[in-house]
Amino acid sequence: MKILRFLLFPVAIVYDLVTSVRNLFFDTGVFKQTEFQLPVIAVGNLSVGGTGKSPQIEYLIRLLKEKYQVATLSRGYKRKTKGFQLVNENHSVEDVGDEPMQFYKKFDGITVAVDADRVNGITQIIENRKPDVVLLDDAFQHRKVKASFYILLTKYNDLYSNDFILPTGNLRESRRGAKRANAIVVTKCPVDLSEEKQNTIRKKLTIDENQQVFFSKIRYEETIYSNKGNMNLNDLENSEIVLVTGIASPDSLLQFLGKRMIKIKHINFPDHHNFTEKDLNKIRMTSRSLSGERKVILTTEKDYVRLGESINNLYYLPIESSFLGEEKEFNSMVLNHVDSRMS
Repeated sequence: MKILRFLLFPVAIVYDLVTSVRNLFFDTGVFKQTEFQLPVIAVGNLSVGGTGKSPQIEYLIRLLKEKYQVATLSRGYKRKTKGFQLVNENHSVEDVGDEPMQFYKKFDGITVAVDADRVNGITQIIENRKPDVVLLDDAFQHRKVKASFYILLTKYNDLYSNDFILPTGNLRESRRGAKRANAIVVTKCPVDLSEEKQNTIRKKLTIDENQQVFFSKIRYEETIYSNKGNMNLNDLENSEIVLVTGIASPDSLLQFLGKRMIKIKHINFPDHHNFTEKDLNKIRMTSRSLSGERKVILTTEKDYVRLGESINNLYYLPIESSFLGEEKEFNSMVLNHVDSRMS
């Protein structure tokens, strides 16, 4: 694979040129951007793969929803519907995508919508729900909308500053795109990340004076949940479970569970995977092969939304994003921006 990526280097140069010209045209006004009066916060990344966008969106929802009317807008990846959809109780994952459905089920009192055309999506949300603030999920490269605030995510062990443009690397656009960000969040950091290491990373990212870098970690709960009840993770020690994942990077989850005395049979699917009956049968058969009386199938919250009622003994482990020491500074930065746009 590394050799193939090296051989595709000329393609990467062409791709870099195309995306750079596109960004230049947006920056200079050749391509139209639409800006809205209300605060629009875009969360995204430069690289493909899982940087923790959904936990970051959920963090912002928790931060804002008590004071403001919050709306989220996603593309609705792999959904079967087209155009604008306001998510409601009659929708399924197939209709709107897994992450929007997760947001809808998890948070009361917010508006959740999907539309590949983000300009139209925001316009429709404003007309239908009149929110105070709109959160754009995975929209850093969606430049037809000029967001009022950009949050760029990059993984601790896969910084964009160490990467290269597709297909030689994993970057969707040049590292220069990071200049558009107001806040850069280094995600999935070790809990004991030193101040010295944080400063080293700040230098690697070569930020501007008007940008701030924050460091966040993934926090898993100690309780797993199902529609039939909850269970403490400690109850699974010395047990054998099936772990089903359909996310971009299950490494942190495997590391978290690996620290416990739990034997894991891991069935890994691609990100946003649409589970077929064959997949479900494979999960059931693996569950039947477990030793002991307790045959627990554990999955992520996003995959639980997809698997739903299809699997017995299915539990999910919630995940949250939290900051390493600068939570108040990040919160103030976001809240001050929203307040300034609304005044």
